[in-house]
Parts: sequence; structure tokens; C-alpha cells
Amino acid sequence: MYKKLFIPGPTHVRKSILDAQTAPMIGHRSTEYSDLQAEVTPKLQQLLYTEQPVFIFTSSGTGVMEGAIRQTVLKRALVTVCGAFSDRWHQIAVANGVPVDRIDVEWGQGFSPEAIDAALSQGDYDVLTIMLNETSTGVMNPLKEIAAMVREKYPDVVILVDAVSAMAGVKIEFDAWDLDVVISSSQKCFALPPGLAITAVSERALKRAEQVPNRGYYYDFPNMLKYYKRSQTPATPAVSLIQALNQQMDDVLQEGLEVRWARHIEMAEIVHVWARKHWALFANEAYLSNTVTAVANTRGISIADLNKELGKRGAMISNGYGSKLKEKTFRIAHMGDLTPKDIRWVLGLIDDIVGLA
Repeated sequence: MYKKLFIPGPTHVRKSILDAQTAPMIGHRSTEYSDLQAEVTPKLQQLLYTEQPVFIFTSSGTGVMEGAIRQTVLKRALVTVCGAFSDRWHQIAVANGVPVDRIDVEWGQGFSPEAIDAALSQGDYDVLTIMLNETSTGVMNPLKEIAAMVREKYPDVVILVDAVSAMAGVKIEFDAWDLDVVISSSQKCFALPPGLAITAVSERALKRAEQVPNRGYYYDFPNMLKYYKRSQTPATPAVSLIQALNQQMDDVLQEGLEVRWARHIEMAEIVHVWARKHWALFANEAYLSNTVTAVANTRGISIADLNKELGKRGAMISNGYGSKLKEKTFRIAHMGDLTPKDIRWVLGLIDDIVGLA
């Protein structure tokens, strides 16, 4: 049975976007492909309010996280951990032998600029990782304010941002906020199938990468830039997905960026009001996400059983992430091409199944 996905990735994909993948195949070294990349790239730059390069990797976002931390650290990285996915930055650094420290907050909490300032002041760091939107807990960190603090006090620190479950759903002003690497994946707010990692990279990060020996091959930013300048990629890209991305970006820009950000805020507020009434919000109110909400299972129901019943009615939400939160929370994604009407529909289904209506 077809299910509309209210999980934080892969998200619901419209038929017109699925169909865009069926366009005739073209050679990735052909003029036709270069024209395609040259067409979609300015749209991605517009999405991110940037004039700097926006690379398209055929990869998960995790792949570019590894590439980014591997080729920007000369001294030591500071990783901020507020959940399962921000912890991945630390795991990646350790796995690659990158010198790293971490600062943790309790799951459900976010980071203030003051807390990060205090941690940065304790060491000789040249890289900071930030989770814009922690998918496991429904926490959104104040990236703009954190970046402003870093630029004022630690101007040489390269800022790496995991925006996997936020980009294309919330406003990210790459140039104005003076960020360095911002990474996302196609299967979240872009509402595409999985397989692409969209990544904005600053001149600062590119210059840092040039100084790093053994920075890897596939995600090598300076090498990527050489191909980018001629609207190509070093390795074979997922051409069909990029054709779909081009179509989706046309639709995003036709909707209007400010309208899109407002729609995501409206959907989030609908879920937040509902969760406060019938359950409880897992995340601290000061850090609530605009793209995914983690709801505390205060009623002690079986989330697995709830999802089975939702499946019979054509919907799917997500259980809590990992052993720490499974069955203790559930997550509702409100991102991508979903609408307030969709959100009210799935909440109504949950009300009916649990007996809240």
C-alpha cells in the first residue's frame, strides 16, 4: 500500500519529480550535462543566498561530512554534540585520525553561542562543527548567532554545518552568516529521492583544504572546484537525480523562498501546538525545529503499533531514533513538499487511532 511519508527522510516525493528522473540519459562529459549543471547551480546558490560554489556530490550527506572534516583540520576540531547525528561528526573525525574534542549537551537541548565560545576558548581549534537541525531530537541550533560569535572571536576557525534535515526548509544565508561548509542531502527538505549531497563551500574552506595533505580523493574540494568551473564533476554524477533536482528547484523558486520558509514554520507550529496539547515536546522550547518534531511518548503507547495502524491508512511517521529514544519518543517530519493540510491529516489519523479525537 502507498504511504505518504512523514518521516525525516526519505520524505514524500511528488510524482512530477519522480517522472523528471525518466528523461533520456545523457553523457556526463557531454555539453548537455554541462548545460544541466550550469542551469541548476545558480538556483542552488539562490536557495542559499550565496555567490560561492555549491557542489553536487553523488553521495549521502555523511560522505561529505567525512570529506569536509578530513580536509579542513590542520590543528584540532571541536565537535558540538546534541544528539545522534551530531555525534556522527565525532565518530568520523576519530575514524579518520583527525585530532578532535567534543562538547555535549543533554539530548533535547541545543547550543548557545556562549557555550560554544567557552569551549573554543579552551583549545587551539581551527574547525568547529555545528548541527543546524538535530534530526534525532527535533532541536534546531541558532546557527546565525553562533556563526556571528565565531567570526568575531575566532575568525580563522572553519565552520562546518550539517544542514541535512534543514536545507531547503529553512533560511540559510551562507554569505551573510560567513559560513564555510554547509551540507545537505536530497532526501530531506529537497523532497527528492536519496543520492545527492548539496554542499556550499567557502573560499576560506577551499584555501584550508589546499593546505591539508592526504585530504582524500572523492570529496577533494579543490579538485571539485576545477570541474565545477566548467560545470562538471570529477566522477560520474547521478544524472537522473540532478535532472529531478533541476525540476524541483524550478518549483521551489516558483513557490518563493520566503513563502517556503513560512510554510515550514506554519507546519511546525501546527505540530507543536498539537504535541503540547496531547503529549509533550521532547526538545527544549528555545530550540524547536521547523522541519521535524520529536514528541515525548507521555501516554506510554506502542509507537510501533501506532505506525502499523497509520500504515493501514496510508501514512508513516518515525519512531524515536536509536535505543535511547525508541518508543520513548516519536518523530513527525514537516518538511519538503508537505503542506499544512497534510500535517492536519496525519495528526487527525493519530488522534483517531489513539482515541484523542
